[in-house]
Amino acid sequence: METQKLLKKVRRIEIKTRRLSNHLFSGEYHSSFKGRGMAFSEVRRYEFGDDIRAIDWNVTARLHEPHIKVFEEERELTLMLLVDLSGSENFGSRNQLKREMITEICATLAFSAIQNNDKVGVIFFSDKVEKFIPPAKGKTHILRIIRELIEFKPESYKTNIAEALRFFSAFQKRRAIAFVLSDFMDSRYKDALKIASRKHDLTGIRIYDPREEELPNLGLLPMQDPESGKVHWINTSSSNLRSQMKRRFQDYKKYYKESFLRSGAGELSIRVDQSYPAELLGYFKKRSR
Repeated sequence: METQKLLKKVRRIEIKTRRLSNHLFSGEYHSSFKGRGMAFSEVRRYEFGDDIRAIDWNVTARLHEPHIKVFEEERELTLMLLVDLSGSENFGSRNQLKREMITEICATLAFSAIQNNDKVGVIFFSDKVEKFIPPAKGKTHILRIIRELIEFKPESYKTNIAEALRFFSAFQKRRAIAFVLSDFMDSRYKDALKIASRKHDLTGIRIYDPREEELPNLGLLPMQDPESGKVHWINTSSSNLRSQMKRRFQDYKKYYKESFLRSGAGELSIRVDQSYPAELLGYFKKRSR
């Protein structure tokens, strides 16, 4: 992309997402996540009224007297964005590609984080980690992230969500807030998700297109597999084919929801023709109750 066009696009996304962040998300982000980052401080003797869920059973057994773990809120948190750049993200049957919506959501979350004095980092992935931007603060850093979201071209167009989660778990030692943004057309990430969500405050944001959910009857059409690049002629008037495509979509959706539910991570799904600000705000309000 030409430099001038790129800068205009970055500026347009900055204006839109920063306004959303300023007016809608900064307070909700703070109440939803700021109190969730807790660092271990000490162990002390149990006192009447303490939360029994905080009891340290190992120390209690050793000293034969109830003791609890004391935590204190971390003043500075880290927001990590795990962004799927596989070929299927470049699909869109309406006014917006899935990748374009992912870019806007990432920018909104990033501006919300820096308003709360948190660091922001990004992992771009396909079936491997394509690029890692270490966590940092400041507007300049966020604008760099937006530029990369717009113009970065991955080496691979396949998907492996588990690989990104394993990389994240390996490098991020302190507790972090993490969002995985993908269409989640993968079914091999359950174990890696469990490991990552044990330590980190993790949320999946599944972006999908209505044509992936329901294939229309448009006769014989050439279709390109975005992850392999191969072109196939598809007879969309076949009810059997449309049923198979719908079943495949539902299988991925079911695996996504069950995997995140069982791991204790948060999840939401947003269709590209829906209002992502409303969906995000609803999610933030729900988890801050």
